[in-house]
Amino acid sequence: MLENFRQKIKGYDTPLIALVMAATFIGMLFVYSATKSYDNHLKYIVVQSVALILGLVLMYYVTRIDYEHLSTFWPFIVGFCLFLLVLVMFVGTGETSTGTRGWIRIGSIGIQPSELVKIGFIITLSKHLSTVEDDVNYIKNVAYLLLHLAIPVGLIMLQPDAGTAMVFAFIFIVMVFVAGIDWRYIATAFGGFAVFATLAWSFLLSNYQRERFLVFFNPEKDPGGFGYHVMQSKIAIGSGKIFGKGIFKGIQTQLGFLPEKHTDFIFAVIGEEAGLIGCLVIVGLLIGIIIRCIYIGQNAKNSIGTFMCVGVAAMWLFHTFENIGMTIGLMPVTGIPLPFVSYGGSSLMTNFIALGLVLSVRMRRRTINF
Repeated sequence: MLENFRQKIKGYDTPLIALVMAATFIGMLFVYSATKSYDNHLKYIVVQSVALILGLVLMYYVTRIDYEHLSTFWPFIVGFCLFLLVLVMFVGTGETSTGTRGWIRIGSIGIQPSELVKIGFIITLSKHLSTVEDDVNYIKNVAYLLLHLAIPVGLIMLQPDAGTAMVFAFIFIVMVFVAGIDWRYIATAFGGFAVFATLAWSFLLSNYQRERFLVFFNPEKDPGGFGYHVMQSKIAIGSGKIFGKGIFKGIQTQLGFLPEKHTDFIFAVIGEEAGLIGCLVIVGLLIGIIIRCIYIGQNAKNSIGTFMCVGVAAMWLFHTFENIGMTIGLMPVTGIPLPFVSYGGSSLMTNFIALGLVLSVRMRRRTINF
């Protein structure tokens, strides 16, 4: 039995798994601390633990599938992703204050379809890029690639969820850059984005979302409203100093001054209770995960594997940069979770499915003959 188990896990990337599990368990510890003052606070750890177990199961089964074979099902993946994004427009729920309808709930169980769609987007775009390969700069292929991005982003903006839309755009830019797209197209895309952003500001973004961006430049403008989140987060992180106030001893965290402390602002909890040292540990783990992912992509046996790993790395990089940036006032508050650390079942399971894709590439890497 032991030998059979060893055969099954042979080829798994131990350093990557170790980094991921370390980040996940540290995240669960601080989620517990952040929710300790809540009624029925144990339910958060139970939900996160169930999501972790399901995520590990899904990761295992994804690793058993050859990623090349998986990419051949791209029409079904596209159809399923579009179905989810359209469905959420009709039956989606969300926070009344934000005006975003991004969740599908059945009783107490809820999923965020856009999280799963990220994985589908990475798989299908990897297949698309590997198909055009050396012809990526032909104008017709560029147009189709832009359409590949525009459809899911357009549907997500109708929710509206500008933060998630930015994740898709970043993944797309990184992947097509690695595919060798001409810099002139990238420059044109930035120009087009400027036009789109202007139109989105006027017609797509809600008043809530526009106010969030304005307060980003001056949180003190509305200290009791939209600027409250960032101001309390900066106070929490700053008060932690080098070594922090100790687990369960953060004043901003435990007395409830810090909002969304177990989800969007979990990094502020870490900063207050574990200090600069704790923050550096989390940043080091997440950067290590991203670098390891890129390394596996560099050693993939084909371009599809490379694109998949780069796409996953880009997703984790944007989430990390945006989440930490918004907690310290360098980025607008968009509700983007910190990978493997923030509370959220959909996010955690999505990250483990993404990890499964990377491990599938690792297990089928190119062999070197001497």
